[in-house]
Amino acid sequence: MAKSPVEAARLARTQIEELFGMPVESVSAISRVDGNGGGWAITLELLELARIPDTTSVLGSYEAVLDANGDLVEAKRVRRYSRNQTDAQQRGGGKQ
Repeated sequence: MAKSPVEAARLARTQIEELFGMPVESVSAISRVDGNGGGWAITLELLELARIPDTTSVLGSYEAVLDANGDLVEAKRVRRYSRNQTDAQQRGGGKQ
């Protein structure tokens, strides 16, 4: 059972790496989900394509939902981007 955010993030990281076969680089968001008995929603950044130089590598943001026991019940990619891209660039925004 995932009782803390840290424990939930560890469980999500392990299950997402195994499911998608790509390394998790970081956890970018985590929150409690009331709808599934006290589970967790976690956003993880995965390295999808390593390139040289590293700033051109392609990453993906993945949302994972764990139930109260820490089991993965949902996973999906929600964004794909180059490492050197900022959020404003991703959305087609102006200069930073």
